[in-house]
Formats: sequence, C-alpha cells, structure tokens
Amino acid sequence: MFGMGWPEMMVILIVGVMVFGPDKLPEIARQAGSFLRGVRRMMDDARRDLSNELGDDYDQFKDLNLRDLNPREFVRKQLSDAVEAEPDPVPPGKRPLKNGERPPFDPDAT
Repeated sequence: MFGMGWPEMMVILIVGVMVFGPDKLPEIARQAGSFLRGVRRMMDDARRDLSNELGDDYDQFKDLNLRDLNPREFVRKQLSDAVEAEPDPVPPGKRPLKNGERPPFDPDAT
C-alpha cells in the first residue's frame, strides 16, 4: 500500500500512539478511513462522469499513463527509439563520399 511495508507501518503506528495516545488513536483511524472512502468515492464519481460525457472516446483516455505526458519522458522515449532503430539506408541514386572526396558544390544555391 503506497509503497510502504510493515516496518514503515509500525513506525507510523508507534508515532501515532505517542502523539495522540492509545485512547484517541482508534477514532483518528476511523476518521482517516472514512476520509479515504470519501476520496475514493469522489474519484469513482469523476471517472463515471467523464465516461458518460466522453462516451466511446473515453477508451482512449482510460489506459493513459500520466507519466507519458511528462516532457522528459517523451524526449527520453523518442531518443531511445531513435537509438534502437536501424540506420537509414543510403537513398537510391546517392552514394557516400569516399575518403578525401569533396562534396558537390552548387554555386546557384549559395
């Protein structure tokens, strides 16, 4: 849950007992649980409303990973795809320059 294991949960429990006391801790846990249920209910309602409004287009957004929208991730993905791709073959009618050969020069283009 939230990337936390049993040791982290125990530390939170011990700190909670020390700060709030053992008599108030169950009430605080009950309030936290009702708060999380309320947040989950709001998320489900928002998802349902979005699905109703978008209709068939909702399927495009349902599996969207928000991390993919980060510009850094986009650039990283594009660069890794470019590195993994095979180099472009030499276009037909063109050949690579030989060692020491000068590239063609077009005086009208300059």
